[in-house]
Amino acid sequence: QVQLVESGGGLVQPGGYLRLSCVASGSIFNINVMSWYRQPPGKERELVAAITSGGGGNYADSVKGRFTISRDNTKNTAYLQMNSLKPEDTGVYYCHALISSSPHDGAKTGYWGQGTQVTVSS
Repeated sequence: QVQLVESGGGLVQPGGYLRLSCVASGSIFNINVMSWYRQPPGKERELVAAITSGGGGNYADSVKGRFTISRDNTKNTAYLQMNSLKPEDTGVYYCHALISSSPHDGAKTGYWGQGTQVTVSS
């Protein structure tokens, strides 16, 4: 059993910043890719940023230069630093992780967190 718990969301004014955290716990042998998705109101969920176990990151064009994804492998934690926030960044932000629970096979399972609300408004 694996759980992902996000935190750090809230209400912020345009131009402000927030830092989201995602902690994975449970039966974990290895965490491969950790990602942040968001779901704006009335829209589908979209990928915001992803980071490999080696630290390589990828970003949606809409957040490049403003958001930074990072992770601490010793704490099974991923972070999303969000700067220069815009109203269009509003949505529920979800953490996703691809996790192996056993050292004996290469099977990986994707897990989702429960989401944290980010609202950018004046």
